[in-house]
Amino acid sequence: MRPRDPVDIAGPRPLAGVVVRPLNFTVRRQMSSVRDLGARFREAFAADLASAPPMTLRQGDAIDSYGQEPPRDDAADAATDAYLERYRHGLAHLDSTSWRHYLPVLADYAQRHLRRGTMVIDSLIMSLRPPDRDPPRLGSLSAVQEAAVRTLLELLAFSPESTWQTQACQALEEWWIEDPLHRPKAGRGDAV
Repeated sequence: MRPRDPVDIAGPRPLAGVVVRPLNFTVRRQMSSVRDLGARFREAFAADLASAPPMTLRQGDAIDSYGQEPPRDDAADAATDAYLERYRHGLAHLDSTSWRHYLPVLADYAQRHLRRGTMVIDSLIMSLRPPDRDPPRLGSLSAVQEAAVRTLLELLAFSPESTWQTQACQALEEWWIEDPLHRPKAGRGDAV
């Protein structure tokens, strides 16, 4: 077979009337410095890790399945990889305190499974995207916690091994960078 003529190759269709916003952020740190990401998360979320969450992922998953919320069970609710994979749908139902409690273990999981297309990481990234809820989860983070989350998203967005580049870039641009698309501006209560 002979090579195809480039004119015959169908490319992507042009977007009519759509303005594409260029990515307007830079990575603040070298990707090699993310080795301490787990330690940064444990330190930033130490108070949240110290207490039991009001709702576990297993309980949130039961709500997601329209089931009866099971009682808390420390052995059954140990946050192992298998637990995160089985009860990932519960993440969408956690209150801000419970969500912050699970962020460090989810960040650790995401860093270790960077190359895998696992639904746990998808659920994590979705929980880091707007719109924020009332009471807020994204808005409940301290500046130190926000910095840790941004570092995780930058790892997922810019690491060559990551299978989550598109999703992480989208989350970064929507909420976590300077002049984000959907974060309320300082001094205003509305989202842009």
